[in-house]
Amino acid sequence: MRAAPTILHLDMDAFFAAAEQASKPSLRGKPVIVGGLGPRGVVSTASYEARRFGVRSAMPMAQARSLCPNAAYLVPRFQLYRTISEQVMELLGRLSPLVEPLSLDEAFVDLEAGGVAFGSASAREAGERLRRDIRAVTGLSGSVGLAGSKMLAKIASEQAKPDGLVLIEPGTERELLAPMTVRTLPGVGPATGEHLRRAGMATVADLVEAGEDELVRLLGKSHGASLFRMAAGYDDRPVVAERDAKSVSVEDTFDIDLHDRGRITSEVGRLADRCVQRLRGSGHSGRTIVLKVRRYDFSTLTRSETLRGPTDDPAVVREAAGRLLDSVDTTGGVRLLGVGVSGLADFTQEDLFAQAAGERAEEEPEGEQGPAEPVEAEAEPDPAQRRWLAGHDVRHAEYGPGWVQGSGVGRVTVRFETPTSGAPGRVRTFRVDDPGLTAAEPLPLVGERDAAQGEGEAGDGEAVVGGQMSPPASRPKSRSDGGGPGSGAAVSRP
Repeated sequence: MRAAPTILHLDMDAFFAAAEQASKPSLRGKPVIVGGLGPRGVVSTASYEARRFGVRSAMPMAQARSLCPNAAYLVPRFQLYRTISEQVMELLGRLSPLVEPLSLDEAFVDLEAGGVAFGSASAREAGERLRRDIRAVTGLSGSVGLAGSKMLAKIASEQAKPDGLVLIEPGTERELLAPMTVRTLPGVGPATGEHLRRAGMATVADLVEAGEDELVRLLGKSHGASLFRMAAGYDDRPVVAERDAKSVSVEDTFDIDLHDRGRITSEVGRLADRCVQRLRGSGHSGRTIVLKVRRYDFSTLTRSETLRGPTDDPAVVREAAGRLLDSVDTTGGVRLLGVGVSGLADFTQEDLFAQAAGERAEEEPEGEQGPAEPVEAEAEPDPAQRRWLAGHDVRHAEYGPGWVQGSGVGRVTVRFETPTSGAPGRVRTFRVDDPGLTAAEPLPLVGERDAAQGEGEAGDGEAVVGGQMSPPASRPKSRSDGGGPGSGAAVSRP
């Protein structure tokens, strides 16, 4: 535990949904829900406007639609979110060399290690400056918690939401934690929380009163002792700059169970290629290939194969995943498939690069080979078969950049606006095979000139220090006159 609140926890506010609102003027101030739009889809992020209707992350999308039918339902744009995350992490890196990312929108920072804070006043100043810089660079808001430990810094940032800052003064931890529920503490999930509730412990104060011996009796030596220390406000975990990845994986849930073996095999190959892309993006290779299959009855099977050495060759991973699939009975249907690679390393085993090609060559009969046939370039997909995902970026030859508001029955509806548009854009409908309509890259939320001018300027929001809240400053007005989801114009359907 530190004598000064120099551990900072940043959590971007409703990150995916906020990024969509910032990039689409017609959705600002309106309920926005991001996630899988199919019948088995789940909510990834809901804007604060949607949360007022009871929509929460991880909720089935069908339930979200019943609670908030007039929201804008969008498919995630991970390319945009990663770009914004990189901008935010760069700002955190300016504060300290010790930055511990937890996800795209969340991280711990050791301010003392960066020499920018040694007491409450300097920590508060660094936190407020970070919030201003994030808004200037990304156009989005983030909530900041400051405390003498990681646990309390995370609790503080949760209290600061949305768009605020909370600083917990060292020495006030036990008083602050006492009335909170046991689920507030790290490591207490639904099962442990229910177990403690049945033992008569609902709040953190109950845990402290019960004592360490009782918690050890209920939860075991390691978990019980750790939980007692947390309840008493002790957490000496350091901020770790780099967290070693243990595995890389991708998976897909299908709207309709897959029965065709050829289709299942094809999907496994596609997932293997995606997994290798992510593996290479992280700068790793791996030697254990893992296949995950969830069948029609929700039973989940996992199969793995360990190679001679680490590889990042897509052909090797594809063929290994295919061999694993051969050992799985998919007769009744498959609802989810996943491919992963574990046993990660930062190098590759050279002979594995030729493994797949060598095995295929051994299967081919020897003999004279005729002249090679010309290889045709891969054909462009049939325009009539193109999928226009709700919320994704497009560009029209005549009308310029916009985003897909919805599609179906051979038509696609596009709203033509950009992040810097002064007002909601106009809506037009096209045939799905319109030759003038193409997919496009996401546009930056903030222009380079605006970011350079705004970085470091005074921000807005409220600051809470030591439990005292200052009056909130005025926030930017929502530019959402007309055409929003409340009128039905910006609601996309799967």
